[in-house]
Amino acid sequence: MTPKEVLEFSKKNNAKMLDLKFMDFPGIWQHTSFPIPQLEESSFENGFGFDGSSIRGWQPIHASDMLLIPDPATAVMDPFTKEPTLSMICNVVDPITKERYSRDPRYIAQKAEAYLKSTGIADTSYMGPEAEFFIFDDIRYDTKEQCSYYFIDSKEGKWNSGKEENPNLGYKPRYKEGYFPVPPTDSLMDIRAEMSLTMMAIGIDIECQHHEVATAGQCEIDMRFAPLTKCADNLMWYKYIVKNVARRNNKTATFMPKPIWNDNGSGMHTHQSLWKGGKPLFAGNAYGGLSQLALYYIGGILKHAHALAAIVAPTTNSYKRLVPGFEAPVNLAYSSRNRSASVRVPMYSPSPKAKRVEVRFPDPSCNGYLAFAAMLLAGLDGVQNKIDPGEPLDKDIYALGPEELKNVPSLPGSLEDALDALEKDQDFLLKGDVFTQDAIDMWLEYKREKEVNQMRLRPHPYEFGLYFDI
Repeated sequence: MTPKEVLEFSKKNNAKMLDLKFMDFPGIWQHTSFPIPQLEESSFENGFGFDGSSIRGWQPIHASDMLLIPDPATAVMDPFTKEPTLSMICNVVDPITKERYSRDPRYIAQKAEAYLKSTGIADTSYMGPEAEFFIFDDIRYDTKEQCSYYFIDSKEGKWNSGKEENPNLGYKPRYKEGYFPVPPTDSLMDIRAEMSLTMMAIGIDIECQHHEVATAGQCEIDMRFAPLTKCADNLMWYKYIVKNVARRNNKTATFMPKPIWNDNGSGMHTHQSLWKGGKPLFAGNAYGGLSQLALYYIGGILKHAHALAAIVAPTTNSYKRLVPGFEAPVNLAYSSRNRSASVRVPMYSPSPKAKRVEVRFPDPSCNGYLAFAAMLLAGLDGVQNKIDPGEPLDKDIYALGPEELKNVPSLPGSLEDALDALEKDQDFLLKGDVFTQDAIDMWLEYKREKEVNQMRLRPHPYEFGLYFDI
């Protein structure tokens, strides 16, 4: 829509409020609202002021004033507000220079798309994330000087199979056996349908929805692929809708990668392809029906995987999921069909348009704008430098012995290690000024100071079982 069309759309839908959404640096949506008369055609140029020093990882207090410029192409009616509310996603601008803000994740994604076009390799990068999540009935957690705990509960949780529920009707998915059961074992089909239909109502194409592997309400709703920035916009709406529909049903949803010990965590396998002039570039006669360009793209992903991990698996909790020998693909290899490889070549369809690569180590705690941009840049670096991904590994990687595994590299074992890798390997992110040095430095500083060091300072409850009697 154009600004004028947005105003007409607002009037047609009897909007009473305007809601402006934007992304903070770590990856959580923020918003501010105005009475709808505050929105004029000039607003799309002049913007709306806000305090950038109150946003995590952004401005210092002595340079806090910033502007939100609404993107008219993102205008929809918010599906959850009591009063009719027009919602738009915004770009962030310096009020004095009118330049885009280097730490605005959406700007980084847009620069990645512009850089792709400037290379002449392709003109479109499609991303298709499969974001998994849990729906719980209750969550309590706290950390104090003298205690630390969390309590999760779900009517689906296998741990409740013996609970007096007056009556307990059974049908609790077994640990690691929650994939695709029909109701009543899958108790969340209607909630996922409500989430899916809400997403479709604001323009997101949904392909399917289902229960995932873990007990206690692990779910997945699959969106259709979209161009990089649009896909990241869709992912933010996806999370917003999942959380709000869950709340509307007196439940809570989380995209935390590993909330439950001893069962599967939540990943975000991300399907990727490059197109030019409306034609797919990843289809060919090489391994798995891929083109040589696609193999080089995989080579770039694998080469830079350690640094990528700091952006696509960006929490300390991410590395509770990325543990060798468990469900997550930590070994850096590629394969067709093989889900134990960190990069997979899906073989569902023979159509060249469906040919893509699936990067399997990201998780939904990531900032989609940054994650998609970083993976694109890694893949492009592979294409530009003709990085050979090596031979595919079509065996079950989890079943390989030490001799066979010794030549297969693996992902970092902690967020700290991933951040160290990013500090050493970041030149590919700086190409085209997509990620600025300022943005990378702030990411490293924020993650180390606010997350890694804070976790390091605190005793873990399990340590008391290990060491209290020493």
